[in-house]
Amino acid sequence: MNLSGVKVLHSYAFSNFQSFRQRAEIDLTLSRKITLTEWMTEAATGERVSKLMAIVGPNGSGKTALIKPLAFMAWFISQSFQLPPEAPIPVTPHATAPLEPTEFEATIDFDGKLWRYVLRCTSERVLHEALYQKRERFGYVFIRDWDPSAKSYVVKQQDLGLPPPEARKVRPNVSLIAWAAQFGVALALRMVAPYVVTNVNVLGRLPMGEQIMLVAAHHFAEHPEQRQRMDHLLATWDLGLTGVELHQVPSANQQAPSQKVWMAFGKHRSHDTEFQLPFALESSGTQGAFVLLSRLLQTLETGGLAVIDEFENDLHPHMLEPILDLFANPATNPHQAQLLFTCHAIEVMNLIHKSQVMLVQKDADCESTTTRMDAVEGIRSDDNFYAKYMAGAYGAVPAL
Repeated sequence: MNLSGVKVLHSYAFSNFQSFRQRAEIDLTLSRKITLTEWMTEAATGERVSKLMAIVGPNGSGKTALIKPLAFMAWFISQSFQLPPEAPIPVTPHATAPLEPTEFEATIDFDGKLWRYVLRCTSERVLHEALYQKRERFGYVFIRDWDPSAKSYVVKQQDLGLPPPEARKVRPNVSLIAWAAQFGVALALRMVAPYVVTNVNVLGRLPMGEQIMLVAAHHFAEHPEQRQRMDHLLATWDLGLTGVELHQVPSANQQAPSQKVWMAFGKHRSHDTEFQLPFALESSGTQGAFVLLSRLLQTLETGGLAVIDEFENDLHPHMLEPILDLFANPATNPHQAQLLFTCHAIEVMNLIHKSQVMLVQKDADCESTTTRMDAVEGIRSDDNFYAKYMAGAYGAVPAL
């Protein structure tokens, strides 16, 4: 399979962001000593990479803060040009280091090559931004540094292709990649293409509600193949549905009374009678599965990364495995899409490899830390991970 046009995340890291004061790194690359499973893949550059990563820890430990940097970097690289010129960059440093910069880093397989992106910034401006490409070793594509004495940016380029006068005009709150895309730079245009689908923003998890269900219904109305897969999956997952219908109905927006919106209706059968219910009257689990599939199926269809907070929220624990199987099965995941998710369903530990679990905890000084589970001292491959975690052997459990 040719994966050269697919973006595959290898790792990311950050520091001084929300509850993480020190550097945290999430590494999805795998040793060749690990037996390859369907939840793992070989990237175009030859490295073994996990197709999913579960993030586990007690309430308030920093699980959501651990996944926000991916959502932020994807937004900053692709959409920061849309910020008003004087708007702050939406980053929140640790409460004990409000004047220190926040740092982000990501390594991604893209176009069959390995790239590394680095950003150091405050809410006021970018201080350092760089993109590197690996040949024999990593060499820079561009490096951008703030010169406080000149109150301007010094930009070095090798293979970006942005005219130097335009590069020097980059706004303090905009990524140089997003800036270059506005000038039609080919590499930048490829990099700003949608890659991350997520249910988090800088404030946290997007709440479930009628508007989110309308967005999901609209998405499925515009993507008939994904709609068919959603309809089939929800009908086979024993949610009491025989299928899902989408209807256009008048909008409740009094400012636009002629506007119509797409709305989902669950199809049911009772004895010999068929009937439909608006999704607002379906169970929270059915609503959650519908909205979750609107995010996962678009990632599975095109490749990329789904970043999901509280993955199993409102879902029965038995639903976890069939949903994760969508990423394991080559038939449903032909482009090696990846899934990064937080959850409280500890049963996931017995479904996936210990290298595919990040443990998160927060100490008495309100600082979060994270450890990949296979790095825990004394852990064995034949452990019952669920039982040992519940017994506190790996940490990252509530102190009750």
